Amino acid sequence: MAYLLQGFFGEKSLTKVVGIFGTEAAAKAAAASLAKAASLAPDQVSTLSPKDESGQRDKLLGRKMEPEGRGIVRTLVRTHLAMGALGAAAGFALYAALRASGQPAILASPLPSMAVIVGFACVFGLLLGGLLSLRPDHVKLISDVRKALTAGSWAVVAHPVNASQTQAAVDYFASTDARVLRSL
Repeated sequence: MAYLLQGFFGEKSLTKVVGIFGTEAAAKAAAASLAKAASLAPDQVSTLSPKDESGQRDKLLGRKMEPEGRGIVRTLVRTHLAMGALGAAAGFALYAALRASGQPAILASPLPSMAVIVGFACVFGLLLGGLLSLRPDHVKLISDVRKALTAGSWAVVAHPVNASQTQAAVDYFASTDARVLRSL
């Protein structure tokens, strides 16, 4: 389902799949095997150590968890434009329905009422676009990974670009002793 929305977002990888491991050796072995098992390119797999959570390496953690900086900017623009336009269209449809039903307030002042309804609907669409661009599912995942790293665990992050890679990564991590986390 998420990959049907690929054009809506500016990132290549919409889903993150993470395996949490207790040791460095297990994490590095999993990272090496994961690329083959899930048909991932080397830049689609990252390994995070407990040191990556420390203050000075915090930016490195961010780049490994969200490596597509330009894609995130494209997501911000695309979601706002698309949802703002959808909101405006919905507002115009609401205005047309109210006008067709003969609402006296709409008939008394057609242009101001259209401007208000379409304007508020557009703003609501823009707010929804902002919510989508925040990617709350990624925020939760990153928070869980940070907690695991703080506790001394290691993480292997996969950035699949389609549903088959996502399922292969989940299946691979499930076949190991890793705790599996994923975003939507």
